[in-house]
Amino acid sequence: MGVLINEVSLTYPGTGLVIDQLSAEIEDGEFIAVLGASGCGKSSLLNMIAGLLAPSSGWLEVPQDGAAFMFQDSNLLPWLTAGKNVELALKLADYPVAQRAGRVTELLQLVQLGHAMEKKPHELSGGMRQRVALARALAQDRQVLLMDEPFAALDAITRDMLHEQLRALWAQTGKTIIFVTHNVREAIRLAGRILVLSSHPGRILETRCITDDLRNDPAQSAALANELTTILRKEQRKHELTDRNAG
Repeated sequence: MGVLINEVSLTYPGTGLVIDQLSAEIEDGEFIAVLGASGCGKSSLLNMIAGLLAPSSGWLEVPQDGAAFMFQDSNLLPWLTAGKNVELALKLADYPVAQRAGRVTELLQLVQLGHAMEKKPHELSGGMRQRVALARALAQDRQVLLMDEPFAALDAITRDMLHEQLRALWAQTGKTIIFVTHNVREAIRLAGRILVLSSHPGRILETRCITDDLRNDPAQSAALANELTTILRKEQRKHELTDRNAG
């Protein structure tokens, strides 16, 4: 089972309408990117899918076991090793005690950090900390994985490496991934489908399917990136003009 979003709207007191009648059907095992400028409601949408926020109207249908969440900041506990940070997620999920050590090893090897088991967060690079955070999210063993701009703070080389690893991990695990970003090229590189949101409130403006042929063709991917960037800039300017007129 994937995720079904039916005419969902969200209003914040004092802010007004953040998401407006948004509908989407995300298939089981699909890799979706939600693309939009800051303030378009991308993170709020993930919070509703995770059950952390209730929609003001409409409804969502998610798998019974819910969704795992990976944030922009790794949020690792600094006094615990990489292995213990992952083990904590297993403990909270009531994973059998006798099997935890083996599962921690499996998860860290899955994100290519088996050698970093005993290292604490301050001994790891930013990219390594994010991989530990990904292993911790996978420890929850949910079919749906929500990712809220997890690579935004990383340098370009590290981000490219993590893109490759995430695609490989997705192919290996078959998880449903909903990846929020404001980076057009990141969305094209990662996702099989992109939902483009309007600036404010968030509505689906465009839906684009990304084939491997398009992804791997520099000319086609660059042309699509330019097209989507133009759409987002137009939306942003429209939002700014609305704000100025309202003021």
